Amino acid sequence: MTQQHDAARRSFDDFVRAESEALIRSAYLLVGDRHHAEDLVQTALARAVTRWHKIDDPRAYVYRVLYTQFVSWWRRRRIRVVETLTADLPERQAPVGPDQELGVVLRQALSRLTPRQRAVLVLRFYEDHSEAETAARLGCRIGTVKSQTRHALDRLRRLAPELVDLVDPKVEVGS
Repeated sequence: MTQQHDAARRSFDDFVRAESEALIRSAYLLVGDRHHAEDLVQTALARAVTRWHKIDDPRAYVYRVLYTQFVSWWRRRRIRVVETLTADLPERQAPVGPDQELGVVLRQALSRLTPRQRAVLVLRFYEDHSEAETAARLGCRIGTVKSQTRHALDRLRRLAPELVDLVDPKVEVGS
């Protein structure tokens, strides 16, 4: 029993070392904040470690937990958002260049998508997964991935028309 436990622990530790940065990057694209991304990854890894010896495909399992936790987190956060007004004005940020400005526009547009749409775009276009892989990771059908991708891209085009030039107009979503 101890040897199995040690082997599972080493396997988990190796996985964390190999995948942490990629997990955090994906989580950051979902939540838009480094600290929240790290929390989301920590939650996904904490859920995975308890079942580690039973998991056939650890990478797929952890990413699926990451995305489902993101949707749950977003739903809870949306309900509990409280804004606080202060007498102090926020500090002015330094001027940004065109690339930084485009990144800000993209982040703002992504934040206005539904969590499922954002997850589909991150999986399909940032992580370069197929429709089938994306469906498996999100626990849905391929048709759902296709429709969510189409709706998300349409919404992005409306929210941030300046991003349209970045996307190849010949890219078709699904068939």
